[in-house]
Amino acid sequence: MKAMGIHLLIEFASCNREKTDNLAFLEAVMTKAAEVAGATVLKTAFQDFNPQGVSGVVVIAESHLTIHTWPEYGYAAVDIFTCGTKVDPWKAARFLQEALEAGEMQVRDFRRGLPETGDSPVCMMTQHDFDSCWSAHHQ
Repeated sequence: MKAMGIHLLIEFASCNREKTDNLAFLEAVMTKAAEVAGATVLKTAFQDFNPQGVSGVVVIAESHLTIHTWPEYGYAAVDIFTCGTKVDPWKAARFLQEALEAGEMQVRDFRRGLPETGDSPVCMMTQHDFDSCWSAHHQ
């Protein structure tokens, strides 16, 4: 694969419930996480929900950071996608773990990019395979 970027999918559990339901805090901390990683912040968009929870995105020149929270579970799902080599998404992940006071963090680390001849992907689906899988899970 010709790697174009790193994509971290992060599960934060046992978080501070008040922090995961505070839109202003989350927007500030997600923006700071992007900066800590060395990214160039372009814009943000955050929305809180009733009775609880926040979703938001930090758009960076190198891609994005997103967060979706479930305060009632002390849980936050975070997505950090960075392109190029100057940004370190792992620095953002560690910063967020501390800021959210997460007791647990699980990370899935993906390389994103263009497939090359001879690549051995974990799973490669044809359109037919995808359609079959979709049909099985969406009846």
